[in-house]
Amino acid sequence: MDINLMIEIAPLLVKAAWVTVDISARALFFGFFIASALVALRTSRIPPVRWLARAYISVVRGTPYFVQLLLIFYGGPAIGLRLDPFTCGVVVGAFNIGAYMSEAMRGAIESVDSGQNEASRSLGFGRLATLQHIILPQAAPLMIRSVGVLAIILVKNSSLVSIISVVELTYQAQRLIGSTYKPLEVFTLSALMYIVIIYAVMGIVEFLYRRATRYTFL
Repeated sequence: MDINLMIEIAPLLVKAAWVTVDISARALFFGFFIASALVALRTSRIPPVRWLARAYISVVRGTPYFVQLLLIFYGGPAIGLRLDPFTCGVVVGAFNIGAYMSEAMRGAIESVDSGQNEASRSLGFGRLATLQHIILPQAAPLMIRSVGVLAIILVKNSSLVSIISVVELTYQAQRLIGSTYKPLEVFTLSALMYIVIIYAVMGIVEFLYRRATRYTFL
């Protein structure tokens, strides 16, 4: 194994790794708001609204992320939707992860005993106040763990944006292999960087989980 080569190409891969982190973080951020909206729609009292949200989630979860990415990037211009590669990766990632995250959030909320909701409403709390002060604090630990798993999946899926020429970690590794002809060294180093990113995400999730459980049981 050529250690000198790995040292030489490390800065290029680190720079590309930041692109991976950036695109994943943005997709997760916007995906959270999409998921929150979908949870609200799924729990709406208007049946057509619930059906539309359920249909969207089913379509997104039933089609590969790779296909969604290609559809928006290459098919979007046909309907006037022109996105640069980075923006396309963020948008598709957000709408994709939002669908999965909404189910994780809804499941966590529904896991809280329904009797607490009824007790809260009987004490005069409104629906929103009950959700904010009673349901969410108890659902948060489970929700954080589930969203954390999805965040890790999102980081791994971000490698697929290389197909639309986003210069993230996988794309940069492929370019370096083309110029160095050393796939073992390049992919070993890029794999280590993915491991660092994923363990960093796991650390953040564990920190948030501990904070949430401490808040819940105070």
